[in-house]
Amino acid sequence: MSELRVEVGGRTLRISNLDKVLYPATGTTKGEVLHYYAQVATVLLPHLADRAVTRIRWPNGTSEAQFFEKNLPSGAPSWLRSVTVPSSGSRGGGDSISYPLVDDLAGLTYLANLASLELHVHQWRVDGKGRPKKPDRLVVDLDPGPPAGLHECAQVALLVRERLEALGVHSAPVTSGSKGLHLYAALPGRAGADEVRDQAQEIARALAKDHDLVQWRMTKALRGGKVFLDWSQNTAAKTTISPYSLRGRQAPYVAAPRSWDEIEEGADDPEALEQLTLADVVERVESRGDLFGELLAG
Repeated sequence: MSELRVEVGGRTLRISNLDKVLYPATGTTKGEVLHYYAQVATVLLPHLADRAVTRIRWPNGTSEAQFFEKNLPSGAPSWLRSVTVPSSGSRGGGDSISYPLVDDLAGLTYLANLASLELHVHQWRVDGKGRPKKPDRLVVDLDPGPPAGLHECAQVALLVRERLEALGVHSAPVTSGSKGLHLYAALPGRAGADEVRDQAQEIARALAKDHDLVQWRMTKALRGGKVFLDWSQNTAAKTTISPYSLRGRQAPYVAAPRSWDEIEEGADDPEALEQLTLADVVERVESRGDLFGELLAG
């Protein structure tokens, strides 16, 4: 195993196997993955801050087995902050989970070196005492049922945006890096997770009633040619891929924040909107900064 020591933000880390290919379709290596996360850290870290981080790891690349990891990794450095919460999320009962909290580039690099390609977070943050707060955002996962795709997701995203604007909240779209699109709305943090989930379901049900393209029910057999509005992502125990996180696909696609102009264009033109790769996202961050944060702030 090739290994070297590097200093990241004043922390000394052991980095290994930089030449290992993690994305077979493009030959993208672990070194390139680490470089990507370093390049986008300034825009990614604010969206991870104070959120418990669940990882999906591909130690032998995305063509091989993956596994979920919630607890702090075995052998984690003492400086990597963590938070212990009930396994059910923000409410009590059952076993507890000690999640890592990613505050800085050193923590991000440590997890990425473990081939933690995907970083998933809840819609709530923890307070200064490590206690889950109420959700500070609502998310709707727009999941297309073939032959529907991103074009249809963009059309539905505009409908969701309209509903959210009627409630007086700003929203931000993110192409998921997988099949669909995520839509976030900033919240003041006064409602509990169940209340936010119910609000998201109400939006989904109302849109499904008015638009044949929309499906709100969980049953997969009902999703063909429609866009399923997954309101359940707001349940306290559920997590969603973080904006700017890589995805564990054959190629290094990213959960990429998009402008509303892009979504509107994608709703008009079936060829205008596609998932973005790490190279696309680095270029966008360098030229446009953090679209996601700006849109949520309004």
